[in-house]
Amino acid sequence: MFDNLTDRLSGTFRKLTGKATLTENNISEALREVRRALLEADVALPVVKDFIDRVSTRAVGQEVSKSLSPGQAFIKIVQAELEAVMGKSNAELDLKAVPPAIILMAGLQGAGKTTTVGKLANWLKTSQKKKVMVVSADVYRPAAIQQLQTLASEIDVQFFASDASQSPTAIAAAAVKEAKRQFVDVLLVDTAGRLAIDQQMMDEIRALHQQLNPVETLFVVDAMTGQDAANTAKAFNDALPLTGVVLTKADGDARGGAALSVRHITGKPIKFIGMGEKPDALEPFYPERIASRILGMGDVLSLIEEAEKKVDKQQAERLAKKIKKGKGFDLEDFKEQLQQMKNMGGVSSIMDKMPGMGALPPGAASMVDESQFRRMEAIINSMTMRERVNPDVLNGSRKRRITQGSGTQIQDLNRLLKQHKQMQKVMKKMKGGNMANMMRGLGGMQGGPGGGGFPGGGKFPRF
Repeated sequence: MFDNLTDRLSGTFRKLTGKATLTENNISEALREVRRALLEADVALPVVKDFIDRVSTRAVGQEVSKSLSPGQAFIKIVQAELEAVMGKSNAELDLKAVPPAIILMAGLQGAGKTTTVGKLANWLKTSQKKKVMVVSADVYRPAAIQQLQTLASEIDVQFFASDASQSPTAIAAAAVKEAKRQFVDVLLVDTAGRLAIDQQMMDEIRALHQQLNPVETLFVVDAMTGQDAANTAKAFNDALPLTGVVLTKADGDARGGAALSVRHITGKPIKFIGMGEKPDALEPFYPERIASRILGMGDVLSLIEEAEKKVDKQQAERLAKKIKKGKGFDLEDFKEQLQQMKNMGGVSSIMDKMPGMGALPPGAASMVDESQFRRMEAIINSMTMRERVNPDVLNGSRKRRITQGSGTQIQDLNRLLKQHKQMQKVMKKMKGGNMANMMRGLGGMQGGPGGGGFPGGGKFPRF
């Protein structure tokens, strides 16, 4: 997400940071570039105009001229204004209510509403330790009821059964009664969507809202629809007292216009952002972290939080003890590291949150081919345990068997073995716990004399 915007802004800021002073001409040219970048990212025109006016007012004043580093001061202003546009800080769910706290989900058909209900239920259960029940009041699409039941079973939360013969209000009343009986903390109510906003849908969801009096009414919207997402959210906000917005499919949106327009147009905060298909691919929306990502500064806090949640600590400790004892880093260990990386969303997801991405050539992050890591895992899976622990036993016939079993080429296997050797060298330097040695080892993997580490001289391996 935001790849195009990050590339454009990074280029603009690079021109500024080398200047000793910023003149009105410098700032004017930079603002034109920022304006063009925002419009290309499909940010709504009123949002762009207001944003540029605010940055201009601050930049042309004393705030930048008195700074020792004017270029950096300008970037800081842009970052602060990006945060202001998106809402300053994370707007948490308000669940302070006599149980069950009811969350009503609204949105157009195809926005990913039912999937988001499952993701939000999973987040409430795992992160907030809540007892959750989900119910579908979508009587027009029986498949939606079945889909929600499947999701509930997958994430192990309670599902209240409903069918197309019932009215949405009857379903909701019965679900609330059952949630109270079972001492449920949060009841998530999925509602019917339409292909477009119509009066019948609005009347129906208004009646549901009046009946349920939910603590949260969240509008689910597809990020890939750009500024249209903000306009649709405004139409819903005019009809319903929305408390927040959930942006879905943000991982498929390289522009980011919706994230930058929704708050300004609706006045409602973005509370969550969906970044993938899996049940755990929903994260709270932090404007300051998103602004940092847009400017290519990374998002280390989110990266740390993700590692804490998804990295197997016992596995990591076991590997650390093994290395400390002087035992080698074998291919089974290598496979475990690949799996840990996959659990964190893959290399592109990790790179997206790493600081300094803005300094890479435009589009560099998007060139990472995730399939190469799946191929590496397939190669290791085709080996016997003896071969994984001691790759030196691999002869011609063993290599042929492994590549045939994994559907790869001998060159792919040899490349993997070469990279594993480099990883072993790094791990040996870590044996004494010497961080300086470890960093020097990693430096060697950037592709020094003799072509170490990643093939292609420091780039990610290509298969």
